[in-house]
Amino acid sequence: MAYEVKKDPNADLDYGFDWTAWLGATDTITESTWVVPSTSGLTTHSPSISTNGRVTTVWIKAGNVGAVYSATNHIKTAAGREDERSLRVTVVER
Repeated sequence: MAYEVKKDPNADLDYGFDWTAWLGATDTITESTWVVPSTSGLTTHSPSISTNGRVTTVWIKAGNVGAVYSATNHIKTAAGREDERSLRVTVVER
């Protein structure tokens, strides 16, 4: 499932996912990686996992006006589960 966001090409903003419902009562995220195609024109930085181990975040900047990009978050949990979710990033002038 992809979630959609719109950003200005000059914006440097944080985006992420709240995995709480998927994790259940006791599991937590131990590893989080973010991937964007190397030719996309988007730049990611400062990936993080919240202190409670349930929310992942990454900062995204740049991009070309009118372009649509994908940023995918892959996680691993303490219980050994793995999953991923994608952001659909549309770049628009604001």
